[in-house]
Amino acid sequence: MTTLLVANTGGHLTQLHSLLRRLPVEDRVWVTLDGPQSRSLLAGEKAVYLTYPRARNVFHVARNTALALRRLPQRGVDQVITTGASLALSVLPPYALRGIPCHYIESATRVDGPSSSGRLLSRVPGIRLYTQHETWADARWRYSGTVLDGYRATPTGSRPVRKVVVTLGSSEGYPFRRPLERLLEILPEGVEVLWQTGSTPVDGLPLTATPSMSSEALNAAIRDADVVVAHAGTGSTLTALANGKMPLLLPRLISRGEHVDDHQTQIAAMLEERGLAVVRDAGTVEWSDLEHAAAHEVSLSATTPFALRN
Repeated sequence: MTTLLVANTGGHLTQLHSLLRRLPVEDRVWVTLDGPQSRSLLAGEKAVYLTYPRARNVFHVARNTALALRRLPQRGVDQVITTGASLALSVLPPYALRGIPCHYIESATRVDGPSSSGRLLSRVPGIRLYTQHETWADARWRYSGTVLDGYRATPTGSRPVRKVVVTLGSSEGYPFRRPLERLLEILPEGVEVLWQTGSTPVDGLPLTATPSMSSEALNAAIRDADVVVAHAGTGSTLTALANGKMPLLLPRLISRGEHVDDHQTQIAAMLEERGLAVVRDAGTVEWSDLEHAAAHEVSLSATTPFALRN
């Protein structure tokens, strides 16, 4: 059975990669975007790279549809599975309209309802729809679990914080300087910090920025760190949890021009309720918040398969 696994880079790709062990997938081809994360995470895998789209840009969606029709196998595909976002709009409809099973798993960030991509794809006949939140599951949107299943945080007692990883993900076009400025105010002298800054400009700030890095390098840095401070994106959060760290999450806010909406505040609140994260505002976070997050470790237990609709 050949499966196309479709996901934009960042949190969408991290979620699909995390769910892979729970999905009925044998032979597979990844469909994503080129970059340090995808090249590292998918090393040794079959992958097709499409062009980087702008958020909510119809022209870019159409361009990637044309590329997908040229570059992807049109025969021998048994199913398509995606966690979004815009690449799902480009890839799923042509396969669904030919009767090939297509599965759209909405991002875990969507706590109250589907994203714009999910709403659009829900109008395409034949696409199976999944939510990662039971609260809005219904006859159309099935709940089969979440990428957070199996994670548990336990207190370990206070310990010195000497190494910190700050990761702002890969959100293009949405700078997030507030956490950088605030952390520079509160970090004690001598603390070693890795600043993964994404597209956020750091001019005038006394730090050495690493805009992007491979999944392998980021995982290694997080394993070696005492605490992870991150924007509340699913990719950054899952990476921290998978490496045994309870993250300190600082959600991006639409009112500050830091994201397209406030879904990060929703996912952060849900993670805090599950006991898997410490959540604070980026402008008022304190050093004690880092120490509190560092005093926990995260483990992953066995999870049930993610059941797909026939």
